Amino acid sequence: MVQKSRIGIVGCGNISTIYLENSARFENIEVTAVADLDPARAEAQARAFNISNILTPKELIEGDKVDIVLNLTIPAAHGEVALDALRNGKSVYNEKPLSSRREEAAEMTALARKHGLRVGCAPDTFLASPHQNARKLLDEGAIGAPVAAVAFMLSGGPDSWHPNPWFFYQPGGGPMFDMGPYYLTMLTSLLGPVKRVSGSARISTARRAIAQGPNEGKSIDVQTPSHIAGLLDFVSGPVATIVTSFDIPGKNHLPCIEIYGTGGTMQVPDPNCFDGEVLINRPGEKEWTAVPSPFGYGENARGLGLADMAAAIASRRPHRANEHMAAHVLDIMHAILEASAKGTHMELKTEMTRPEPLPEHLEFGQVPA
Repeated sequence: MVQKSRIGIVGCGNISTIYLENSARFENIEVTAVADLDPARAEAQARAFNISNILTPKELIEGDKVDIVLNLTIPAAHGEVALDALRNGKSVYNEKPLSSRREEAAEMTALARKHGLRVGCAPDTFLASPHQNARKLLDEGAIGAPVAAVAFMLSGGPDSWHPNPWFFYQPGGGPMFDMGPYYLTMLTSLLGPVKRVSGSARISTARRAIAQGPNEGKSIDVQTPSHIAGLLDFVSGPVATIVTSFDIPGKNHLPCIEIYGTGGTMQVPDPNCFDGEVLINRPGEKEWTAVPSPFGYGENARGLGLADMAAAIASRRPHRANEHMAAHVLDIMHAILEASAKGTHMELKTEMTRPEPLPEHLEFGQVPA
């Protein structure tokens, strides 16, 4: 029998449902407590998933009901909740981003190191079947040496569908901090750390209206850039362009991620998802070729990074969705906005190494020892 780590969820909003559904499928974790500032939300999830411990956030973090805190609060609270968990002797796994502030991210890392604890962070989609396949193919030289990459996340913004979208348009939000972690985590897992960035950003519309739901018609004052273009210089050599936008309501034909090498081009599917396929085109070929993946986790497996961290704690190995990668991604996002504001390149101060790839042919629920 695999020893199960006891997981306590702080924050029972929409994203908590997929974590609760998937936790029952992983062999080494079990949600034993839930908490939310709104007790009704915690009670609803506890009823839906048969969880006996309904606590306040303070009770969950300071008590003895859980081993790992799964922090699903709003981004502005990620740092505060994670630091409280670490101070109370608990490892913590955050939803993305790691924090809204670099200083909090650095403090998390220092506290975890001091007390022998772990900090993990979403997204864990880079561990999905197609994305691990892309990593394998790149490492094998399937498109030669990487030269450049592009990444595009273009949408009309969450005010078109989200019932309470205000926080998306405040500092610490916007398309870069909301969706950038998926794209930047994917790029760094494939190409390694970034050494410097430049960027341009703008607020295209100062005031927006909520399109549907109970707040339909109410206004949002946009306080953070809603269209951001960044240029990334990787330590390993490639130069990448990333564009994230809440200002593109129409369709487009741009790829989510494309990587260009000396021997061909690779298309990587949506880094916000676990499914899709890797496509490769080499010089002289008229069509793209889909490359079958030998890796598991080709369906929505949010929580895989958490389960991997729990296994890593038990075996004392590094975990893959770790604080160093997440802090580096946070640093990149801040640096792009700072580069735009200052009109210059920004050197990155954080470091990371690419996490070890997953073993091939894992079934859903299995995690490496």
